[in-house]
Amino acid sequence: MNNCLYGQHSICLESSVFMEEQIIYGRNAVMEALRSGSAIDTVYVQRGAGGLGKLIALAKEAGAVVKDASADKLDELSAGGKHGGVAAIAAAAEYADVEDILAVSAEKGTPPFIIIADEIQDPHNLGAIIRTAEAAGADGVIIPKRRSAGLTSTVFKTSAGAASWVKVARVSNLVETMKQLKAKGIWIYGAEADGEPFRKADLSGPAALVIGSEGNGLGRLVRENCDMILSIDMYGKINSLNASVSAGILMYEIVRGRHS
Repeated sequence: MNNCLYGQHSICLESSVFMEEQIIYGRNAVMEALRSGSAIDTVYVQRGAGGLGKLIALAKEAGAVVKDASADKLDELSAGGKHGGVAAIAAAAEYADVEDILAVSAEKGTPPFIIIADEIQDPHNLGAIIRTAEAAGADGVIIPKRRSAGLTSTVFKTSAGAASWVKVARVSNLVETMKQLKAKGIWIYGAEADGEPFRKADLSGPAALVIGSEGNGLGRLVRENCDMILSIDMYGKINSLNASVSAGILMYEIVRGRHS
């Protein structure tokens, strides 16, 4: 449908959802998507565009990340369509709450087993982590709202559909969430090259594994709030592994600790 209202600001009711990106553009189209309860990952708003206060408030209330964007960025997202200063990327799966993740272990009658991705920005890495988390029987994955890939179609595809089966929660404050988990008796393990060799750790109890970003590792405050830092033995000439590979090794060490 193409139904545009022209005035000082063009408002296009046309929405376009591409298989690769699941993009919705146009003020009314994005507003209706938010009102309908559709899972929206990110809303891009053109810098300096007026009359968007209600839409922005609704996006934040829905848990979407709101980002400033240039006109060129919005033109790119809308493939040249009339976007009216707004475009959104729909989430490929619904986000859960942290309490939903904790309910999984309670229902199974097993100690909590949670994966925390600290600013993993590569959607392929996040998708791979979610895929391994599901295969390893983790209760869920927690990601931050800012500076992190979300549940986009790329993440969903890379997870091989695992994002439909493992709960993913997106939180505003990762450190505060870690503190809440610790208060519930969950031990927080961070992954860094200078940590304690993982084979020396007892990983049999309630555990949350934190994997740092591809370039910077764990954030300072995130690391400070970990109960223990784990490292992976390196026997070759390189001194680091891909974030999703590191996550997989440590996840299955937790699995081994629980079943040994």
